[in-house]
Amino acid sequence: MNYLQDRWQEMLKSDLYYYYRRDKVAIVSSLIFLLFAFMALFAPWIAPFDPYDLKQLELLDSELPPIWVEDSDPRFLLGTDDQGRDLWSTILYGMRVSLLIGISAVLLQSTIGIVVGLVSGYIGGKVDSVLMRIADVQLSFSTLMVAIIILAIVKSSFGAETYSNWAIVILIFVIGLSEWPQIARTVRSSTLAEKEKEYVDAAHVMGFGPMRIMFKHILPNCLSPIFVIATVQIANAIITEAALSFLGLGMPVTQPSLGSLISIGKEYLLSGSWWITLIPGMFLVLIVITINLMGDFLRDVFNPRLYKD
Repeated sequence: MNYLQDRWQEMLKSDLYYYYRRDKVAIVSSLIFLLFAFMALFAPWIAPFDPYDLKQLELLDSELPPIWVEDSDPRFLLGTDDQGRDLWSTILYGMRVSLLIGISAVLLQSTIGIVVGLVSGYIGGKVDSVLMRIADVQLSFSTLMVAIIILAIVKSSFGAETYSNWAIVILIFVIGLSEWPQIARTVRSSTLAEKEKEYVDAAHVMGFGPMRIMFKHILPNCLSPIFVIATVQIANAIITEAALSFLGLGMPVTQPSLGSLISIGKEYLLSGSWWITLIPGMFLVLIVITINLMGDFLRDVFNPRLYKD
């Protein structure tokens, strides 16, 4: 208990918290993101309907408009989609899927990028050349193109049913494996600078092994840029998932995400059912904007030359 209290007091006295209190944009964006995350996490208790429960679906309720539009149904706050699912409930569950994929994919790419960057920067030589050339080749292809190729191969090889059952896991791995070079190159640059410092020489003299030096001594001093990149990458991963779902290679319609909802709605824009695409699209834009604003705040705080009082 005392340890947690000491950590809390340290956090309250930190520069990060000091600048956070003074930045209204950071406060508002973080609160909005926490609200979305809370709603997504507790979607089963907040949502008035379960979009996965086929017994609750009624095709006669399909394409009902939001409550502020004529001919709406008061049971459905934001209207319904083409299957008669309550759009508000479906968005809550969709945010859950989108945030899960985004955060998990960034955790995967951060793990790969940190390991590759540390090894490349610390060992150097041929190991560094090989790993960085692999990263360069990876960076020469767009994330979306790599993801489309891999997902198309997986979907055709294992079938649509198997893909649907493992869609979340597959998307996490595909997006995570497509984005690791950016973190790897950042960690490598920091490692090259850190390994020349005296505390690393002292660790060598004390007989510490390379693994301990890399992960216990060098890595903590490389975390600031990783936090900034990871925050922005969460937004990129969510957008990538939405784009893939829009193209029919992401989440299936039976497991709604914000991207799959937008994809479903595009078929009904011309028929006047604009809310099926527009409302989930607005939620997606708000999530991405808030995450990017938090990333901008972290970038400025961790770079004293950029942050201004």
